[in-house]
Amino acid sequence: MAKDYIGIAEKVLEYVGTEKNISHLEHCSTRLRFTVSDPGRVEKEKLKGISGVMGVITSGNQCQVVIGNDVIEVYDELMKIARFGEKKFAPAVKGKQKISAVVLDFLVGIFQPLVPAIAGAGVLKAILSLLTLIGVMDSTGAWYQILFNAADAALYFLPIMVAYTMAAKLNCNKLVAVGIVGATILPSITTMITEGVQLFGFTVQNIAYSYQVFPAILCVAFLYFVEKAVTKISPKPIRIFFVPMICILIVAPVTLLILGPLGYNLGQLLTTVILFLYDKMGWIAVAVLAAILPFMISMGMHKALLPYAISSITEMGEELLYMPASLAHNISEGGACFAVALRTKNTELRSTAVSAGISAIFGITEPALYGVTLQYKKAMMGVVAGSFIGGLVVGLTGLKAFVAMGPGLAGMAMFVDPENGMNIVWGFVGFGVALVASFIATFILYKDENPDNSETENTAPVKLGEAVSEKSSLVSPMDGELINLEDVNDEVFSGGILGNGMAVIPDKGELYAPADGVIDTVFDSKHAISMVAENGAELLLHVGLDTVRLEGRHFEPQVKNGDRVKAGQLLMKFDIEEIKKEGYDMVTPVVVTNPGNYDIKKEPVGLTEAGSPIMTVVLKEEK
Repeated sequence: MAKDYIGIAEKVLEYVGTEKNISHLEHCSTRLRFTVSDPGRVEKEKLKGISGVMGVITSGNQCQVVIGNDVIEVYDELMKIARFGEKKFAPAVKGKQKISAVVLDFLVGIFQPLVPAIAGAGVLKAILSLLTLIGVMDSTGAWYQILFNAADAALYFLPIMVAYTMAAKLNCNKLVAVGIVGATILPSITTMITEGVQLFGFTVQNIAYSYQVFPAILCVAFLYFVEKAVTKISPKPIRIFFVPMICILIVAPVTLLILGPLGYNLGQLLTTVILFLYDKMGWIAVAVLAAILPFMISMGMHKALLPYAISSITEMGEELLYMPASLAHNISEGGACFAVALRTKNTELRSTAVSAGISAIFGITEPALYGVTLQYKKAMMGVVAGSFIGGLVVGLTGLKAFVAMGPGLAGMAMFVDPENGMNIVWGFVGFGVALVASFIATFILYKDENPDNSETENTAPVKLGEAVSEKSSLVSPMDGELINLEDVNDEVFSGGILGNGMAVIPDKGELYAPADGVIDTVFDSKHAISMVAENGAELLLHVGLDTVRLEGRHFEPQVKNGDRVKAGQLLMKFDIEEIKKEGYDMVTPVVVTNPGNYDIKKEPVGLTEAGSPIMTVVLKEEK
């Protein structure tokens, strides 16, 4: 059955805050990457609930929606129904933003669009080198020379490509940016710099700007502010040529004299620091990075290493840390998924795990990460173990990467070293070790005790009875006294504004699940939890009245968003005595927030205990 890409795109657009809230949109191999003006308008939980969305990552004004292998189709539909990227860049967004989030958003926006060109060119160069090693091609032949230099152009003109993506990110004049940065690699200017040239009495530092990234970033950043200032003072009739002219007049010499050398030295410093750490920690650094990569990727933080990787490959011709570690991690995701597929009895999970595992060994890990391993902690333990062991192997053998891309079976040519034929061999050894280690570790650790792999520990210490197995039955989430919702001293609950239900005055500080279902939201203030029962009933469990004012004090949730739970499973611990001392009413409403779809039959009020029936909630269509 064909997926409804239009429907997915429409819902994603709505829950990200509509196009009015989107200042930039791009996609990578599995994710839609939004830059939003107001992060508060992004409805994260609703995005997660869209069929076809595998996960959502938010950081500052960046929102990443994980789609998987259908990302291009959804992206194309988004581009048909909305217009993006027409707003001027605004560094400040509503709410306090972490500088790290802003920096990461910039790095992703600038470098992510470069990856396809760099990866494609790099793999082509690696394949050409491999063909010369085995004698299929002659390195002095015309075909080799044309293809090798054509591939090398993507790296040689990297400053110009960075200028374009940086200008697109800032929404300043892209072609002016390309022109100014292009001047730094213009043969005539390069010759002048080599022979020695002075500006304003200062000698211009002799730098070869081809293959560089950081000088272009600083140049376009400066261009953004110059263009903005000149536009304000320029007469409108001559703005079309006057603004670009003044920008070139100011930015080009400043770039050659100050910004270019500064950016070049910053790039050198970054590479030197990484190599220093690698030199001091050696092979263990690769293993440690590989082991923590799944958590970095889940937060989008791995993209912060991309500038280093690109800089290292363009300047040194090789990279020793990030790409080898990524190989170990990517293949470990695949091995863990294959193990889960063999161990699980859940046919839906098995199907997901097989397809995600195949994607992972080809270098695309998001389906595995968000669809399987992050969902099941024993599978994630297998990934970490396999990544660490695989990282040890590639670290000990000194594996080198020559292309900046996601390592996998399809891109193993990225490890071809014309000067060391064993490098690619060690790459495949690391591949095999990571695959086998993660498979074995996950196969041993993972247990599919229930078809849905629900955790059944921490259940209420009472007999739940047959009512628990009925999808329409709700049991008491607490020991205490059951009362009518109308008797709750809060008109929002007693008036039925939030829905229909009952309430419990608890005897102790434990909240259990009233039904089988999925946790929808653990509120930031920790005082309330919403969940969806298996028959679709939406439930709100609100511990105490007005306890949101406690800002999370005295509450310890035992579950997180997206967890599947069983009736009687412990959802929250709370210090009932401390909350009472602060003057709060502990009555806990249990509310069906979509009551219009259900017939609700309530049990008599009186003493109750966790696991005892309190309501029967039946879909009207099922009567």
